[in-house]
Amino acid sequence: MRIFALIFAILFSCNAFSTEVVPLSNALQAPVSDQLKTELIGSPVFIQIFKSERTLELYAKVGNQFRLLNRFNICKFSGGLGPKRTQGDFKSPEGFYTIAASQLHPDSHYYRAINLGFPNQYDRANGYNGNYLMIHGDCVSIGCYAMTNSGIDQIFKYVTAAFNNGQTQIEVNIYPFRMTDDNMRRYAGSQYINFWKQLKPGYDYFQKYKQPPMIAVMNNQYIINGQSNGTITPRGNPFQTTTPSASKTFLAFTQAK
Repeated sequence: MRIFALIFAILFSCNAFSTEVVPLSNALQAPVSDQLKTELIGSPVFIQIFKSERTLELYAKVGNQFRLLNRFNICKFSGGLGPKRTQGDFKSPEGFYTIAASQLHPDSHYYRAINLGFPNQYDRANGYNGNYLMIHGDCVSIGCYAMTNSGIDQIFKYVTAAFNNGQTQIEVNIYPFRMTDDNMRRYAGSQYINFWKQLKPGYDYFQKYKQPPMIAVMNNQYIINGQSNGTITPRGNPFQTTTPSASKTFLAFTQAK
């Protein structure tokens, strides 16, 4: 009995101090070492969010690729899977967003906040509307991505340092789930599947190259690295494409409000 009590105490203690980082599986990239995390403060950063896992992933640039710094648990988001479309639908956004330094709010009513810039160009082209969609602290949400205060503190530290060190915009890619082929088949019957098919090439690109995809909007749809058909093109030449209508002249890059 004493042994069982000891094991229970150890497990309870571990859970009490592991509220931030989502447990890793062998299939997921492991975060960099603590020493490298410190050295990377001020490096360019990139963010991915996966709704169904309640996970925010923060990356920093190492050489020509982005490496995982940490995974953070999202306390709350609202409205289930699918894109936000209208003010008051209580949904948290999905898609490709860009933040500038002006969108940081260190003294938010929700501790600290990062405005996602919803609606972006894609949202506006499709008639979607809403305001003040954030990543913020305080663990409460109606349409936002709510983090613990200690989690948003860490995210804020790297994002602020990246801006102070010259990064002009930070890309935030928000997915309903990890867009593997298996998951796409699992959700094939969803009303949102055509929208999610637009997002999948961006997910695939980062998985392959460890660089954020280049995002554009044309004909009310996302264009990923100059491709509208899901074909991956190396980012060094993003407009090399066999789709004549997806030329550089007509691509309008997403801009945060």
